[in-house]
Amino acid sequence: MPKKIYLDYAATTPVAKEVLNEMLPYFSERYGNAMSVHSFGQEALQAIDNARERTADFFGASPSEIIFTSGATESNNLAIKGVIKSHYSNLKNKNTKPHIITTVFEHHCVLNACETVEKDGLAEITFIQPKKDGVIDVRDIKKAIRDNTILISVMYVNNEIGTVQPIEKIGALLKKENKSRVEKGLPLIIFHTDATQAVNYFNCDVNNLGVDLLSMSAHKIYGPKGIGALYIRKGTAIKHIQDGGDQEYKMRAGTHNVPGIVGLGKAVSMIKTEKTQKKNAEMMELRNYLIQRMLKEIPKSRLNGSTIKRSPNNANFSFKDVEGEGLLLSLDMEGIACSTGSACSSGALSPSHVLLSIGLQPEDAHGSLRITLGKNTTKKDIDAAVEKIKTIVERLRKISGKVLEEFYYQTKQNPA
Repeated sequence: MPKKIYLDYAATTPVAKEVLNEMLPYFSERYGNAMSVHSFGQEALQAIDNARERTADFFGASPSEIIFTSGATESNNLAIKGVIKSHYSNLKNKNTKPHIITTVFEHHCVLNACETVEKDGLAEITFIQPKKDGVIDVRDIKKAIRDNTILISVMYVNNEIGTVQPIEKIGALLKKENKSRVEKGLPLIIFHTDATQAVNYFNCDVNNLGVDLLSMSAHKIYGPKGIGALYIRKGTAIKHIQDGGDQEYKMRAGTHNVPGIVGLGKAVSMIKTEKTQKKNAEMMELRNYLIQRMLKEIPKSRLNGSTIKRSPNNANFSFKDVEGEGLLLSLDMEGIACSTGSACSSGALSPSHVLLSIGLQPEDAHGSLRITLGKNTTKKDIDAAVEKIKTIVERLRKISGKVLEEFYYQTKQNPA
């Protein structure tokens, strides 16, 4: 059995030992409910407060601006639907349908949330198309702004192709725009970013970015699954969308996931350390080495997205005349874990909406492979993966060629 190689860190990361060690006591020893007034509960509450302070410090925010959720999907839903709910809670807005601007290649939870409020007749949505390099042009955002625009949501780093969006520039644009809107008596535009894939690698200071809402998940930064956070700038017009208790400043009802929150706080506190920054620099060198080998040694291969404006751990490739699912499954049989841009849904293979958005044809989008590195990835892992991919791509192309040859032969023998 070959050594297993994990190259799917954008999907999830292993929990760091330091994170796990801080979490363990809160499963069985310090198990109090943080909403309880007795000492068991207060001990749990103190742990949550510590984690909130750590998280706030990382994002350059106040602790009261950090809301713990079950992950980025919930955070994104709260951001979008909570802003819409707040709009309609204001009596003077009852008959004004708000407008949201987002991009066509957001994570499905953002796209689906926007499509839901649009389908329910609660908002109008404009979907911005990225350029062929997978980066949004700020001018396109500016052109899309209307008098009734109340929310702009743009992902910081694309989860599939790893391209980095100009969040800071959009934030600067909206700062100017909102200043003029105050003078005109128009609603302020709230700026949200899904920073799930950015937190481990890029500056996420909310004041530098100019965002009002920011979503993240712990399991992308060597923390536990099932826990995330939403930064909500003080004064932002947003309402809770989940009914229940008064947890999280009445913004997110439900019993606190204390071990998860503790784990998130610890994971966040490890990002700005010298050790992590050094590891990220090494990761970028490995990623560049991977890209160089793949494009040089595999004919008819291409890198999807900008070579410069991309996450240091992401490389997304397309291979002509190769089916992505076949490549993925073949690699898995060899002990190599990656992902493909194709999504298997209800038995139907659909090309990636992200790859289609940057101009790939469906047949090319089907032949994609996302390789994402992590702190445990080595050069030996990359070399082994490249060699296996070369062999598998060559084999799949031969099969594809034979299938096409048989198809043309049958067509010639039995013309329509």
